[in-house]
Amino acid sequence: MYKKVLLIALPVIMCSCNQNSNKQTTTTAPTIADSSAANQTSRVLPPGPDSTTKITVEYARLVAKDAYFWAWPMVNIYNRRLAFSQVKEIVMSGPLIQAPLNQFGLLTDYVIPTERAIACPNQDVVYGIGALALDLSPVVIQVPNFGKRFWVYQIVDLRTDGFVQLGQMYDTKPGFYLLVGPNWDGKVPSGITKVFRSSSNTGIVGPRIFMDDTPEDRAAIQPVLQSVLMYPLSDFDGKMKTKDWKNVKTLPAASMGNQEMSWVFPDKFFDELPIVLADAPPMPGEEARYAQVLAVIAAAKKDPAIKKAMIEAAAEVEAQVIKPLFEFRNFGRQLPFYWSTINNGAAFGTDYFTRTATAKSNILVNKEKEAKYFYQDRDSAGIRLNSANKYEITFTKESMPPVNGFWSLTLYNQHHFFELNNLNRYSLGTKNKSMKTNSDGSLTIYVQSAPPAKENESNWLPAVEKGDFSLYLRTYWPKDEVLNGSWTPPAVSKRK
Repeated sequence: MYKKVLLIALPVIMCSCNQNSNKQTTTTAPTIADSSAANQTSRVLPPGPDSTTKITVEYARLVAKDAYFWAWPMVNIYNRRLAFSQVKEIVMSGPLIQAPLNQFGLLTDYVIPTERAIACPNQDVVYGIGALALDLSPVVIQVPNFGKRFWVYQIVDLRTDGFVQLGQMYDTKPGFYLLVGPNWDGKVPSGITKVFRSSSNTGIVGPRIFMDDTPEDRAAIQPVLQSVLMYPLSDFDGKMKTKDWKNVKTLPAASMGNQEMSWVFPDKFFDELPIVLADAPPMPGEEARYAQVLAVIAAAKKDPAIKKAMIEAAAEVEAQVIKPLFEFRNFGRQLPFYWSTINNGAAFGTDYFTRTATAKSNILVNKEKEAKYFYQDRDSAGIRLNSANKYEITFTKESMPPVNGFWSLTLYNQHHFFELNNLNRYSLGTKNKSMKTNSDGSLTIYVQSAPPAKENESNWLPAVEKGDFSLYLRTYWPKDEVLNGSWTPPAVSKRK
């Protein structure tokens, strides 16, 4: 059902507000990392569609099918921004932390297992989440001193492409970093280390800070978390701000169901699309796509039959093309033992298929340098993973996941979420200090619904009680062997 909160399309969402009338004149300001389409070399384009020409319903249906697929991730992010626009203060609402636009909320422990807003959550890091509205204001990102602790700030634009480099793998220094929209032309204040320019005004920010699964590290991480903040430029005073995230206001939990919340709706899609495309100017070569679909949308406003056909086409693509991409086995680079991966996370360009498949199955992935993901739906015989069976995965001493940061193996139910278990354990990896290696130095992880032998319990990854499930191997700050493909995960073998 279309959520009421997403029906409110605020006029402010895509305004072109004048954030700062002062032109930047200083020659000592930080370098702006610019991905804006506005700065691309201008090109003389051929004429687009003739808006006075009658078009057929079947042609409109064809255009609608294509547009629904390639624009699906952008509309997804747009509607998440609309949801955040209704939040007036940072609050915990059940398993979710919510924040107003241009701020993020930060957890103080692993994500709560009943979270259903973003598929494939990670229980190895402390998460933050917030929505960017850079048309309203540039945004300051605080980076405290994390010491030797792994961290990365994922920040993506409307297309789910990353446009910043903030993390341990970039040797980022503590300080203040500024995010600006594609058309911002203000003065960079003193004290800002670097400026990152987004290609769109809308985006998502998600800090990730690694935490061991021990009481000692849960306590040790708290002081640094208090300085992990994001706020509008008008609040910047050059001083590191703090917030006690443990004292965030708590609201009653809303029912979340067992699947990911819906963010894209065929019957609303083409009403929202012109706003979305205005916020994400076409990349080189996309001008014709934009002109084509906008011309058909204009025709649909005059002809109910065309509008009806477009909605029907969108629903058909959702059911027949996009829904199957939820299963990892249906996309990505195919690897030995039925694992798969993608090679262009958060840098999709015009790879529309991978962008939409990733947005459907596990949206908000990091860039490859930050994290490399491996997906698994099947065992070594090619049979779908199911809780009726027992499995094991063995990493030899020489083939442990090669990472500079950390690695983990996570288990998700058929909806790509956690299913509660008595151990409250949903992943195993670097964070787990009690895992035991075999006599030859290898490491075996046991994946099954029932407890294994007592001596193997520390290496047990509980499967769902009933039904299909998936495995998901994360390698954060991967080494070259992971990036060049010379290392891939071992088989998921069925046990007797």
